[in-house]
Amino acid sequence: MKTVKQSFAALRGLCVTRHLGLALAMTALAPGLVQAQAYPARPVKMVVPFPAGGATDNLARVIAPKFGEMLGQPVIIENKAGANTIVGADSVAKAPNDGYTLLMTTDSTLSINPWLYSKLPYDSIKDFAPITMIAAVPQVLVVHPSVPANSLKELLALAKEKPGSLNYASYGAGSPPQLLTELLKASTKTDFVHIPYKGGAPATADLLGGQVQMLFGSVPTNLPHIKAGKLRALGVTGSQRFAALPNVPTISESVPGYDVTVMFGLLAPAGTAKPILEKLNAAMVATLKDPEIARKLREQAFEPAGSTPEEFVRIVSKDSARWSKLISDLGIKGE
Repeated sequence: MKTVKQSFAALRGLCVTRHLGLALAMTALAPGLVQAQAYPARPVKMVVPFPAGGATDNLARVIAPKFGEMLGQPVIIENKAGANTIVGADSVAKAPNDGYTLLMTTDSTLSINPWLYSKLPYDSIKDFAPITMIAAVPQVLVVHPSVPANSLKELLALAKEKPGSLNYASYGAGSPPQLLTELLKASTKTDFVHIPYKGGAPATADLLGGQVQMLFGSVPTNLPHIKAGKLRALGVTGSQRFAALPNVPTISESVPGYDVTVMFGLLAPAGTAKPILEKLNAAMVATLKDPEIARKLREQAFEPAGSTPEEFVRIVSKDSARWSKLISDLGIKGE
């Protein structure tokens, strides 16, 4: 039997050991905590891996001022376009992991490019830290007014009646417009001829001019052309009709199971301190919940999100599984 004195001595030793362990843990966390407490002490750069004027750039410019207000420092947008988002993504992957360089991108970077390119200059999983999903936007299938189809069913019937007679534009091999059209082809056993372009602007220009007949594009980009009667909308890719196009049916109404939206998310370089990531997540989620920001985004056909990093990863994983199979089945290679 231990004496009372021995028991107190043992208890005191246990307390000292626990306090020492806690002290060591706090010492290990101290650099990140100190860094996070001071963060941000200067402007934050948000890299957009697309040209100015596109959907991702427009989204960034709506949210950047409020996001900066929430952080207490300006958020500066830097467009680094090229190679289907690879140029911009690589610059962030190799940036210091101090929270001052962020990447705002689409699922092309995370869910498509890893399967499209045999070799990337970065690891899409290991080289980035997820912060939050920012927004989702359905794509819209638009055709030139000369196409004798006023609904998706009529378009599919036309394609089956005259296989290979309809051309569709894309922004290049493996771009979302190609994948969305190939998914439609596979789901409906129809045939459309792929005409790849080097970006959205030339693809849309030739569609408006009638050089190609159809395109899956973003709602924000195509909405003005639809309203002006220059393009005809036949379907949106989400699970429900979109507020900006209430009379346009979802593709899933004719093709069950066809439910695809483009996701926009915010990332930091891997190794960024967790307290900094938490501060960035809180600031962006608060930004997206702001009524004025939400109104502006919905006016441009974006649906504000705001998620935990874990939810963001689950969405990316689900999309990645779908696109990896389609890319593999079709043998699509990035340019």
